[in-house]
Amino acid sequence: MDQVLGQVLRNAVWERLDMLTDLANRADAQSLVSVARSELPRLTEAWRAMLKMHEPDERGDCPTCSTRWHRCKAPCSVWQVAHEHLVAGGLAPQQATAGSRFQGRRKSPVPAPTAAETTGRHALVNPRRAVTA
Repeated sequence: MDQVLGQVLRNAVWERLDMLTDLANRADAQSLVSVARSELPRLTEAWRAMLKMHEPDERGDCPTCSTRWHRCKAPCSVWQVAHEHLVAGGLAPQQATAGSRFQGRRKSPVPAPTAAETTGRHALVNPRRAVTA
């Protein structure tokens, strides 16, 4: 049951992100302003909450990405993705991600999933879009 609920939650999040991307690409200026006012605060709070969970501990390890047997040094992949998209995004080369529903419209490539991302430690990678080695 947990897997089903998890998949429902992940699908809902991916659909919401797809809808926002579609709005950003197709909406008129007035609609964009309305969406920005309602969604930007929600998105920034979501980023803050996620980044707070990945703040390094006193040893410089990410407590969320680390396991008992493998320590993940900061900055973890979550912080790297945050920096890439929120800070360096304007500097990154424009390149489409293979298999993206919005292929050609994405500003920067999505990094290859890490073991933590594909095992469900956090939901950065859509399992339908994940690349497996």
